[in-house]
Order: sequence, then C-alpha cells, then structure tokens
Amino acid sequence: MLSRAEIRAIYDQGPEAVIALVERLMATLEAQQEQVAQVNARVKEMEDRLALNSRNSSKPPGSNAFAHRVKASRAASGKKSGAQPGHPGTTLKASPAPEHVVQHRAVVCQSCGQNLSGEKGVPDHDRRQVFEVPPLTLAVTEHQRLVKRCPRCGTHTGGKFPAGVAPGVQYGPQLKALVVYLVEYHLLPWQRTCELLGDLLGQPIAEGTLAAALTTCAQGLGQPEEQIKQALTRAPVAHFDETGMYVAGHREWIHVASTALLTHYGSHAKRGGEATKAIGILPTFTGRAVHDAWAPYFAYACTHGLCNAHHLRELTFVHEQLGQGWAGEMKDLLVKIKHAVGQAQERGVTTLSSAQQRCFARTYDHLLATGLLMPDNQSALPSGKRGRPKQTKAKNLLDRLVQHKEKALAFMSDFAVPFDNNQAERDLRMLKVQQKISGCFRSTGGAQVFCRIRGYISTIKKQGRNVLAALSSVFAGNPLSPLPEG
Repeated sequence: MLSRAEIRAIYDQGPEAVIALVERLMATLEAQQEQVAQVNARVKEMEDRLALNSRNSSKPPGSNAFAHRVKASRAASGKKSGAQPGHPGTTLKASPAPEHVVQHRAVVCQSCGQNLSGEKGVPDHDRRQVFEVPPLTLAVTEHQRLVKRCPRCGTHTGGKFPAGVAPGVQYGPQLKALVVYLVEYHLLPWQRTCELLGDLLGQPIAEGTLAAALTTCAQGLGQPEEQIKQALTRAPVAHFDETGMYVAGHREWIHVASTALLTHYGSHAKRGGEATKAIGILPTFTGRAVHDAWAPYFAYACTHGLCNAHHLRELTFVHEQLGQGWAGEMKDLLVKIKHAVGQAQERGVTTLSSAQQRCFARTYDHLLATGLLMPDNQSALPSGKRGRPKQTKAKNLLDRLVQHKEKALAFMSDFAVPFDNNQAERDLRMLKVQQKISGCFRSTGGAQVFCRIRGYISTIKKQGRNVLAALSSVFAGNPLSPLPEG
C-alpha cells in the first residue's frame, strides 16, 4: 500500500509516472478480480458437489450424508399400507392329511371328578395343527457293487456305480446345491455358511467343500449361460448397465444384460467396448438397448432407449441447486407422459394418440429451447487447451436431451420400452450387497464363478421357479433350462 508521501513523489515526477502507476494498479486489480472469479467458481463447484445425493444424481443411497434426510423422489400413491383389496393373502391353512395325529384324552370329569380313563372318547370339532420342521440330519447312503459269476463262462462281472458317485466318501447333489444356494443366492459368507450347516446338520463343512461345489456348479452351467446370452441377443428390449467391483484388490467391472425373465452377468477388467465385445451380447443384439446414455453403448447399431430415472434426478439437481426453472417443468413433463402411458395401458391401448405425442414433443422442445437460451447454458468458449471445453451439468443435460430426443421419449411411442433402466439397476443391486458383506473377490476366477451362477439363479427366480431344485439339477448332471417355459 503506497503512503501519501510516495504518491505525492510520483505525482511530482509528471504525467507519465502517474499513468504508469495507474496502469500497474489496474493490472493488479484485474489479476485479483480473475483470481476471485476462479475462487468463486471453485466454491460453487464444491457446493454443487456437496449438494449431490441419491435424489438428484446417480449416487447410491448409502453415500447420503447421515445428518441430512433425503426426501424420496417417489410420490405418495395415496393407498393405505398393507395388502390392497383383492390381494389373495398367504394365511397358513390347515393340512387335510397331517403326517402325525396326537389325541388328548380327558382323565377326570370336569363336573364330578369321576375317573374317565376307561371311557372311549370321540373326536371333537376343535382341531389344531402345528407346522414344524423335523430334526435335520444327514442321511448316509452306502453304494455297494455286487459281483456275479457267469454260470456259462465263469466270468465275474460287477455292477456299475451311478454317475456322480466317485470312489471314497463325498457329499450328494442336494447338499452341494444347498451350499451354493446359501452362498450365491443368500450371499452368506463362506465361514458363516459352514457354521450354519454344521449347526443344522451336526456335520462340520469345510470351506474347501464350498469352493469345490461352487466350481463344479459353474462348470455345469456353461451351456445354460450360453443359452441365456443367445436369448438376450434376440430379445426385443433389454437393459444394460455396469458397476465397479474390486477383484484381487483391483477395480474391475460387472456388466449386466437383462430382461424381466433373463439375467446375465459378465466380469471384466475394462468398462467400455473391450468388455462388451468380450461378453458378446451387445455386438449381436438387434433389439432396443435401454441404458443410462454412457457413450460406449451408442457404438452399437441397435436402437436405444435412455433411462429417464437418471434424467429426473439430474433435472432435480438443475432445478433445485442451480435454480433453472425449465428443469422443474421438464421433470413434470416426463412424469406426466409416464402417467399418460400408464393410463393408456390400463385401457388396453398400445400407443398414445398422434395428437398426444405431438403435444408432448412440442412441450419437450420448447422447454429445451428455453434452457439453452439461459446465459449459464451457453456453449463454452474455446480455452486453447486440448479436448472439448468444460460445460456445466445443466448444459451437458440439455445437449443430451436434444441429441437423443427419440431415445429419451421412446417409452412414449413404444409401450414395450420402459420409462427407466430400473431392471438393470435392480439386477446389479445384489452384487453391491455381496461386496458390502464379503468385500472384494479374491481372484478373477472367483468373480467369474459368482457371475455365472448368480446370473442363472436370477433367471430362474425371475421365472418363478424353485432355485434350490434348479441348482440340484446342475449337480445331478442335467441342468434345468434357463429359457422361459412356453
């Protein structure tokens, strides 16, 4: 800071000295203003980042700050809690043929005390049943080979052991199926699975037995997995997504391709095109792929549909955090279209009327045009650096909704296309639960075994079939087909 005397001395030196001083001060002021603008931009960026949660971004609910309760984006249905009118219910019903009957006889007369032990009783109408699990224990079956001597030539011929009965002592297919069922479907850690089976059956199970059962099951599911992949490539609509997973301490990726009846998981070290090519579903897929607009998906020639649940969350952020009104109106529009589609489906209609579609499309275009005219959403000027100039979240969202309008509104013109990609997200959710329970996979092979078995289990479960019976069929050497019946 210059003192009064220093300023006076510069003034006495003449006009040129004063001009030079003012120019230096202006340059300093401009540099400070630029620095303040950079700091403000950085603060705004950090505030926006802190404002992200599961309601206005793709962050999972587990990442929400504990101190801030996040309001659910789903609107109240207006229905009372519990079963709705017409629900069949699942009340335990009496069995017409109980396995055991216990009769309770009166000993003395409740009126006069007369001994009734010699009297014959008659069944009363008051009957009660108790459903109980019998004591669990392992049943040991010994296989013996009988040798017979031919009466004509004297040759001794022994009987043949059944397939799957190896020399020595082993566990049967039902127990192996139960092991896989607990580990891969219920996601129990290996040690707890061994403890559970030991407590239930009175026979300690080693972790090596679990590993062998999982490996055998995965080997037996090679052909069913290929059947699932082929069925997915022929599906008219399929969902695609991916999530990070740690394998042997390194971040890898689990890719899912699924429908309402089929699920396939693929583990790969890469996230993009190299992984989808190795898995082999998307390259030959001919239907409509529903996804979250991740760029590598657009490399494939199939038709596409975008997840509007992602759009609703992003629009919530732009509306509430950035204060841009068009985003709130666009969010209301998408929900309104979804509601109109639902009403049309209830009436048995297969598509919205042309007039409805044109009206919704015009409103969609108008809102995007309004958003693009806002000063904050103008295209960034070239910065002189390599690559595309950095844009705001709002501008990126606007560009995507403009460029992929048909894909975002595909659910409006084709009711076979869902509003969102929740199918794939639900199918991936249990893998995140697996990671929370047991941590990372110890090897690439372990991840691949898990993906193959879990995909088969998910497929069987979606079709309403018995998972344990399906796993038993794998160990019996004749896996239940994963293709939908009928």
